[in-house]
Amino acid sequence: MISFSDFKLDNGLHVIVHEDPTVQIAVMNILYDVGSRDERPDKTGFAHLFEHLMFGGSANIPSYDEPLQVVGGENNAFTNTDITNYYLTLPASNLETGFWLESDRMLSLSFDPHVLEVQRKVVIEEFKQRYLNQPYGDVWLKLRPLAYKSHPYQWATIGKEISHIENATMDDVKNFFFTHYVPGNAILVVAGNVTVPQVKALSEKWFGPIPAGKKPTRNLPAEPRQEKKRQEKITARVPSHALYKSYHMPGRFDAGFYAADLLSDILGRGHSSRLYNQLVKERGLFTSVSSFTMGTIDPGLIVINGRVKPGIEIEQAEAAVDEIVNEMVAYGATEEELAKTKNQALTTLEFEKVEIMNRAMNLAFAALSGDVGSVNRETEKIARVTLKDIQESAASILVQENSSVLYYCAEDRGL
Repeated sequence: MISFSDFKLDNGLHVIVHEDPTVQIAVMNILYDVGSRDERPDKTGFAHLFEHLMFGGSANIPSYDEPLQVVGGENNAFTNTDITNYYLTLPASNLETGFWLESDRMLSLSFDPHVLEVQRKVVIEEFKQRYLNQPYGDVWLKLRPLAYKSHPYQWATIGKEISHIENATMDDVKNFFFTHYVPGNAILVVAGNVTVPQVKALSEKWFGPIPAGKKPTRNLPAEPRQEKKRQEKITARVPSHALYKSYHMPGRFDAGFYAADLLSDILGRGHSSRLYNQLVKERGLFTSVSSFTMGTIDPGLIVINGRVKPGIEIEQAEAAVDEIVNEMVAYGATEEELAKTKNQALTTLEFEKVEIMNRAMNLAFAALSGDVGSVNRETEKIARVTLKDIQESAASILVQENSSVLYYCAEDRGL
């Protein structure tokens, strides 16, 4: 169990406190309810750009990192399709420094044109290095728009194309900030060697004066049910053929998520999974193969991906995957498989709780669902999944009409 207390400030900021007197540190995690799904189709990559801009100086503090380092703190952040998350760790005795820094950049960024230009170049270089100039780097730039035709999950967090970041103006930046970086669109978790009265006082002092602003209204286009298999073949200078096959599945807070997640684990988590056992160890068709869920808040994807062994045609490789998938649909999983994957999932959850920062992040994400207490019911939800649930999930999700397949072919093999 992760213990917590929570309250809201008058400006709408949701604050959660997790007391743990056994540690000497404090952590702060601020989750902003904005990700790449909230971007305009012609202005993508902004949520990720903001992750960088938030470290470039705020209204009254020219440098975020330096004051934090002086008091022995460290920080980082990440962006995905659904959220932007900032977190820091520092000695508990210096907690107020964290409140000072985080509240000032929630109040306003510096909007320094030089910072925008510097971070623009950093993001563009990241786009080139990670997505365009390395083998298989552009997979998600190809697979997402194949699988999604209406929902904004159709573009990656980095954005659709470099030009959207190249053409970002200061007005674009200000509009994005004052739309999404408002107190009512944020969840602050403070954890560690802290007390609820202490955090309440610091929250009122540093975040209380920030104007409430207006929490943005989210009205995203739903992805229509897929009725026909989609496929695309690309050729590039890569070491070997690679197969990426995705299926639409329930979202992170939907009832069927845990069954779908365990289904994916049974198929392709680790070297004892069905896919790996049969396609790598026994038949030697792949050099590696796995499956995973995207874990997105809105309906996401189960993705089966693997590197094909030299000499094997990619269509032959897909047919072998389909055999295993169809067997799962027809007969479901075994008791042994379900028990193993449940144990893996539950062990992962328990290990996560060891780190206090993970506890803080999990509390913030649970709050996003509208129920902070759900953080303590995840174990129960996993344990409740039955073999019948697994088979029903497979029958609903793992059908050809619901699949999108990217054949990523190596050009030096003559295809």
